[in-house]
Amino acid sequence: MDIKSNFKKTKYYLKRYGILNTIKKILKRILRIRENKKSNQEQYEIWRNKNKYDLEKQKNTEFSYSPKISIVVPMYKTNMKFFEELINSLKNQTYSKWELCLADGSPEKNKEFEKIIENNNKIKYKFLGKNEGISENTNEAIKMATGEYIGFLDHDDTLSENALYEIVNCLNKDKSVDFIYTDEDKLDQNYMYFDPYFKPDFSPETLECNNYITHFVVVKKDLIDKIGMLDSKYNGAQDFDFVLRATEKSKKIVHIPKVLYHWRVHRESTAFLPDTKPYAFEAGKRAVEAHLNRIGKKANVEESQDVPGAYKINYEIVGNPNITIIIPNKDNIKLLKRCINSILKLTTYKNYEIFIIENNSIKNTTFKYYKKIAKNTKIKILNYNKNTIMDLNGERKLELDNNENSKLEFNYSSLINFGVKNSKSDFILQLNNDTLLLTPNWLEIFIGYAQNKEIGAVGARLYYPDKTIQHAGIILGINGIAGNALVNLPYGKHAYFGIEAITRNVSAVTGACLFCRRNLYEEVGFMDNKKFKVAFNDVDFCLKLLERGYRNIYNPYIELIHYESKTRGYEDSPEKIKRFEKETENFRKRWSKLLQNDPYYNPNLSRKTVNYDIKTEE
Repeated sequence: MDIKSNFKKTKYYLKRYGILNTIKKILKRILRIRENKKSNQEQYEIWRNKNKYDLEKQKNTEFSYSPKISIVVPMYKTNMKFFEELINSLKNQTYSKWELCLADGSPEKNKEFEKIIENNNKIKYKFLGKNEGISENTNEAIKMATGEYIGFLDHDDTLSENALYEIVNCLNKDKSVDFIYTDEDKLDQNYMYFDPYFKPDFSPETLECNNYITHFVVVKKDLIDKIGMLDSKYNGAQDFDFVLRATEKSKKIVHIPKVLYHWRVHRESTAFLPDTKPYAFEAGKRAVEAHLNRIGKKANVEESQDVPGAYKINYEIVGNPNITIIIPNKDNIKLLKRCINSILKLTTYKNYEIFIIENNSIKNTTFKYYKKIAKNTKIKILNYNKNTIMDLNGERKLELDNNENSKLEFNYSSLINFGVKNSKSDFILQLNNDTLLLTPNWLEIFIGYAQNKEIGAVGARLYYPDKTIQHAGIILGINGIAGNALVNLPYGKHAYFGIEAITRNVSAVTGACLFCRRNLYEEVGFMDNKKFKVAFNDVDFCLKLLERGYRNIYNPYIELIHYESKTRGYEDSPEKIKRFEKETENFRKRWSKLLQNDPYYNPNLSRKTVNYDIKTEE
């Protein structure tokens, strides 16, 4: 990587993490002291050793509520060895009130199975005599179930010994829970546990684009009675269809962030070659389409070209809403011109306007450029400090008064608020002047998501000029504050379970490119221009939306280059550093609870890095 690029990223680190951490990082580089980056497997082995449970204590626990859990398993030509291990994983459970319901669609009975399960009144076995497919075989197992809750297990997988204990422990905290899912890992032929999937809490938009829930799922029997069993129309993605239907009707969904399910990897398993079953991806696509139809949303669903089993949703736009793109600017016409030209050249949606918020520019070339672009009816230059709109005949007063205190300091929140208050559009797009648009239909994608009343802010995938990732959503709690996910991930390289390429729920997105309905600014009291003049105003704004029940989204299909922080500069003076530290402290105080546990991250993932590394530190 060249010196110029390293310099930019050093400045980024300074801005996000402060001068002390930056100095430490530079010293490490100079002294060639490199952190020994452990492999994912090494991290996981450390994590497993640190996360052991007192199984004897669990066995002796007496719950006030002790429901029976029925584990349903569809069987077909089941491997004998795998079957024994499945049975043993149930027998070793620290919670004992369970039953196992086996529906066997194999062409012939396996007498060895009967020997293993005979004289065990917790196991129900039914030989079907014919194979009806995974959905119908599972349904036959469900019909045998007598438990209050149903857990789904594949015939070659196993559960951790504490799996059912953790489920019942959850139910004792809240009996209204009717849908539970957990984290999982994989198990190979050498009995190595690997590739853990540490999942977020329930994320509706993530689920629509990718069945991240998968295993282990436990559902209240009453919920199944309400929604129906598995549907064979979706064989290959029958679990995805079921999860979508169940979560649509569930009263309360809980994620247990513990690895309770082990997905076996062998040559016949989906875990071994997940992309070899195209019929499953097609079935998943139809399952998503059916889901969207049930909840009354019109959209076109496409299979992702990047991640097998992921989907891109293109929502139909309701009406012809208008958009105001707000771009703060101080001089730097080269950057602004590149940004504006890319918007005017590429954008396919027509009903938009651009507000350039002029803030303390001093160069004549800047105002000459303003005069030139003001000829375009889509562009207005709003002079923040003079409270005027510039046009070809000079300047005229704004129709709305700016009640905020205009000073010569840079106050990003005030600039955005000024633009929003002087806009009458349905939607607002905050955009930095140091960005370059790459996606022609970006506004259509933005509107498609943001028009839904439950959605708050929508963000994009941003790259550094070298096409490494600069922003793919924001993670709370990184170094005790917050940080952009997957910074420096090379272009074309997949991150943790391909999340950089999947539309997903996040707690926050960067204000460098943030889209939402205009009325939401009014609802949350606009951006905080007192406590967050420069730093964390975007994250604070998103968390205010989250606090009110809205969901924020990262959409990877909207792509821009971001020449970060060119306009306002970096925290490179005592005054700026002091301000940054104050705003950091304000942020920590206001959002201390969320910083401890980002609902769209996972407590088992590190807060020291942004790469979804497994947490190995104390």
